[in-house]
Order: sequence, then structure tokens, then C-alpha cells
Amino acid sequence: MFVGAAVLLSTSSIAAPFKPSADAIRSHMQFLASDLLEGREAGTRGFDIAASYVANRMLDLGLTPAGDGTGFSQHVPMLAHRSANEGKFSLTGPDGRITVLAFGTDYLPGTNSFTPETQISAPMVFAGYGIVEPRRGRDDYAGVDVRGKIVVILAGAPKGMQGEERAHLGNGRNKRVAAAERGAAGMITLQTMIAEKTRPFGRGIDTWQSWRMNWRDPSAKAFQPGGVMPSFASLSLDAAAKLFAGAPVTFDAVLAASETPDGTMKGFDLPSRANISLSTETRMVESSNVAGLIVGSDPKLRGEVIVLTGHLDHVGIGKAKNGDTIYNGAMDNAAGIATLLEVARGLKANPPKRSVMILAVTGEEKGLVGSDYFARHPTVEKSRLVANVNLDMPILSYDFKDIVAFGADRSSIGPAVAKAAKKLGLVLTADATPDEGLFTRSDHYRFVEQGIPSVFLKTGDLNGGEAATAAFRKDRYHQADDDLQQVIDWNAGAKFAAINYEIARELANAPQRPSWNSGDFFGTLFGSH
Repeated sequence: MFVGAAVLLSTSSIAAPFKPSADAIRSHMQFLASDLLEGREAGTRGFDIAASYVANRMLDLGLTPAGDGTGFSQHVPMLAHRSANEGKFSLTGPDGRITVLAFGTDYLPGTNSFTPETQISAPMVFAGYGIVEPRRGRDDYAGVDVRGKIVVILAGAPKGMQGEERAHLGNGRNKRVAAAERGAAGMITLQTMIAEKTRPFGRGIDTWQSWRMNWRDPSAKAFQPGGVMPSFASLSLDAAAKLFAGAPVTFDAVLAASETPDGTMKGFDLPSRANISLSTETRMVESSNVAGLIVGSDPKLRGEVIVLTGHLDHVGIGKAKNGDTIYNGAMDNAAGIATLLEVARGLKANPPKRSVMILAVTGEEKGLVGSDYFARHPTVEKSRLVANVNLDMPILSYDFKDIVAFGADRSSIGPAVAKAAKKLGLVLTADATPDEGLFTRSDHYRFVEQGIPSVFLKTGDLNGGEAATAAFRKDRYHQADDDLQQVIDWNAGAKFAAINYEIARELANAPQRPSWNSGDFFGTLFGSH
């Protein structure tokens, strides 16, 4: 009898496997994507309601508050900025002849959050893609002097680069930093054929006056890597050709070179001067991240923290589509937050060895602002943050059979992802859309920049996924139609929660903290942060 009791005790202490609830996913999404929240734009009442909802769910689950002080909320002070008007853009040729560019068809204006009025007349220098990467022997500024001039660069990065590195090197913020470090007065970005396919220039007219945001420092200045140098404008293919009129190389030749695998081309001075006038409107915005902690079960490992992130914000109220102006953000990213909360439920019921932070961030749609703020100002000691698992915009309109795991193979996260996928019968597949640059377009990237190994899962292309994803991006992405009226497979939502739960447990229970692979591009670049 004593032996039987011992056996009963040991088996009863083993937790049953966690089975995510499709109904729970549905319940969370139905609230977060409701019209009541008006699209959850950062800094609005709708977002604040969503943040309160998430904090209360964390409280219900018994998570430990991990925000500022004793609460779940981390205050994120932000400075919002947008174009106050269409601006002006003209070119003065070497013969003094002036060519006026047209708003909306030739150019879309940038902003300058540091001053309400920006006016400049300066020579221009073409610098290819504007990429500098010494370890790859790449310097698109070689042989040109951009000091005091406007640097003109191509959008994106050459297609022959590895996808995640390509996304990083083609990222607009990183290019602006490189231009500023070389003394440029500002930057102009030219559309390419590849960029036109993924993000057509004409679609920008719907959002050119949307609020953009940066987090702000105690002096109320916007945090902007590279300082005050502005990005003046984005130009269409037709307008770009006008910049190259009379240049030693035609824009058609530049486009042809940009389509080659390495996309290399020499920089040169452009014959015209650019005359640009911008007006920028700014306002203070207060928002918050929401953070809860599941304390680890191992006294030796609980001091290390795995961070699970999802962005709580969406784009708010926008241009009407069939009379609907509320951009509900059901897939983007009510689905990710619903998943985050369901994973939290499973982990809280059976805490792993390491601690796990559940973090719903603000301002992703404004430039990964909330995650950047947290990664630089974490609510626990930064050295305790050992990995990030990011949950963003799973396409849940079909029964997915595969996943793309961005960043996994760059660190010891890779084997954990592979083990979790195998357990659930899911296939790991490569990114089929590297032109999209997805690696730098979600919150995990801000953790990578702080040297923290990270992974971001995307539902894959098998079993109808390619068509489902293409249809979503064409008709619903950042549109009023990303709402609860679309087809949603709630069981797919539960499966997405399951794979992220398994990955989090693998990382939290591993003997060693996650680490970058030897010689990895991002580990070498950011690992010392």
C-alpha cells in the first residue's frame, strides 16, 4: 500500500500536456478586434482599453506584475509626427531650368520631428542601395563625398543577399544612420521594380499623413538613431528618372544593375540640385507596454527570463472601405495577443525552470516603438533577458501545416524550434517572400539589436497557405477588412498557440541559456550589447 501511494504521488505530480483552447483564442480576438476599440492605435482610448483588458487577463491568470513599480503597465512616452501639408519638391538643372515634382505621383514627403519647418536646396549624390557592411566588403559610399549633400539611395537591398541579412541591410532606419554618419544633409529613397511589386508607391497616398512615432527621452526629444538628419521623401519610378536626367548613368541602367544578385553600382554626383520644403506637425503621446511575469520553478534558473512578445496596437481609424473606417486588426495583431494570453495560461499552470515574461507592446505599427523602448529600458535587469519569442499576425484562415521561423537558425533557439515543430507534426520551411523584408518588420528585431537571440514565427505556405497569405496581404492587410467577418479557423489559432508554447517551454527548460551561433552575422554585430 505504501508503494502504491508513492507511485500515485509521483504520477499525480506530472502535469497533463497543455491543450490550448480554440474558444479562448476566439474570445480574446472578439474583444480585441471589436469596433469598440476603434483599431487600437497607440495613444488612443481604444488602445488603452485593450491594454486594460490584457492587464486584467494577466491578473486573472495569476501573473506577477512586471511593469513600472507594482503594476502591469510600463509607461512609454512617445512623440508623434506627421506631414502638416504636401510639401514642395523641385529640381534645378545645371542650366538653371526648374522641374517641379508632383505630390502623390512623383513624391511622398518625409517628416522632421525636430523642427516644424524644413527647407533645403542642395546638390544630390547617388549612393546605390546606401549599404555599408565591411564584413561583406560592401561600401556603397566608396568614392563619393556626401557631406552637406542629399544622398539618393534605392529602396531595399540586393536580392542575392541572405534573406534576414538582406532585410537588415535594406532597412530604412539603418540606411539613414549610415548616411548621417557620413555627413549627409538628408536622404531621398527611390522606388525600385522589386519595391514596386511588394509595396506599390501609389498605395502610400492612403497613409502619407498618418502619425509616425518615436519614443521620447526625459528632455522630450524623439529618440532617433543617427541624430537629426531627415529622410526628405520617397520618389516613384517616374520621378527617379527625372533625377537622373543628364547623369552619367541612366536610371534604366541603375534599375538593371539593382536587379542583379549583388546589386553593386558606383556612386556619383547627380547633375541637379534638389529644392525641398517640408512642414511637420508633432504632438506628445502617452502609451504603455503591458508586462506580466511567470516566475520560474528552478531557483538557479528563474533569474533568467524568456520574453514572449506580441504587439497590441493596430493602425486605428482610416480611409473608408465600403463605409467602414475602423481598421480592427483581427489577424494583425489581435490573433497574436490572443495567442500570447493562451500561452501564458499554459505556462502559468505548469511553470518552466526559467521565468517567462508575457509582454504586449505598443507602437509596433509606428516603427517597433514599444519593443525598442522595452529592449533599451527593460523592467528587469537587462542581463536577465536571454531570449525573445515574438507572436505577430499569424494567418489563421486555414489549417497551416508548416511554419517559417525567422531568426531561429542563428542561435541555439533553432533546435528548440525544430523539436517543438516535430512534436506537433509541423514542417519548418524557408521564407518564400524575402522581398518583403519581414525579419526587420516585427518586434523581435528590436531584441536582436540589443544582442538577444530571437525568433518570430509565420504560418507557412503549405495546405493553401500561400494563397491565403497572398489574399490577406492584397485585400485585408492594414485595411478595414481585417476584421471578425473574415474566415477564421479557431483551431488553427489553438495550433499556433501550441507551437509557441512548446518553443517557450523548450527554451525555458534548456540546461543552457540561448546563445548565438559562432560567427553569426547578428550575433557578431549586436552580441556585445
